[in-house]
Amino acid sequence: MSDRLFRLMERHQKLDEALRRLQARRLPDPFEVARLKKLKLAVKDRLARLSTKPRHSRA
Repeated sequence: MSDRLFRLMERHQKLDEALRRLQARRLPDPFEVARLKKLKLAVKDRLARLSTKPRHSRA
């Protein structure tokens, strides 16, 4: 696993945790919830692009 892929996975998990904590509040800020969801989706899209990108072999 590449370092970049690992960092993106870690970032996705942290955003997920932050989103869960925020939504567990009595009155979560809907704009903050939307912002975190948008960031999480962007990271997920980057992960998908990286995992489907063909790898070049170095000779």
